[in-house]
Amino acid sequence: MSVVAKSYHKDADPVVAYCSEHTVVQAPLQVELQNETLANAPHAGMLGAPEVLTFGQNFIKMFGGKRALDVGTFTGASALAWALAVPDDGEVYTFDIDHTNYHKFGVPILSKCEKTFKKIKPVEGPGVESLDKLIADGQSGTFDFAFIDAEKTSYPAYYEKCVTLLRPGGVIFVDNSLRGGSVADEKRREDPNCRAIHEMNDKIYQDDRTYSALLNLGDGTHVAFKK
Repeated sequence: MSVVAKSYHKDADPVVAYCSEHTVVQAPLQVELQNETLANAPHAGMLGAPEVLTFGQNFIKMFGGKRALDVGTFTGASALAWALAVPDDGEVYTFDIDHTNYHKFGVPILSKCEKTFKKIKPVEGPGVESLDKLIADGQSGTFDFAFIDAEKTSYPAYYEKCVTLLRPGGVIFVDNSLRGGSVADEKRREDPNCRAIHEMNDKIYQDDRTYSALLNLGDGTHVAFKK
């Protein structure tokens, strides 16, 4: 079982495409970065679905979020989305083990808007360690929003760190939570990435620190609201 779920794929499900057409709102910089990533970046399919990014932006704007965690930078599409949504004094910490793609494909585009670009704080290195450093620095409970879209076997750990760093009422979006539908197939859960995502989905569902819902949005979006 494999589901083509991201709207920018030409062979996306027609219902996905229809929903996206009535959801996605992109600034010119977002369109430019998406096109550049899909045309030229290696492993371009890692690019987040624009419908998920729009949905996240809506949450940030709705509750006036100012500080965001972006776990998994790639070319910077998700960091850009959150930077556009937070106010002028907001900030987006974006984490990746290697920011080569961000500097090559993202920075030349994002830097065209200095007001937005200056909100983005890139942090290079292992994500769990970088989040632990924020916790050690006393920043627990100070973030409004978190987006997780990085190395899949670390998903349960990323979730734990983000719950700690978010304030009560903060929101976590976990991308790729359906993994092309593979999480629904017990045999495919033998794959380490799929197993980690399945374990994280169970963890979130059973977590009494959050209210949550697993949505068939993009490649699956697990949304958790910190109590």
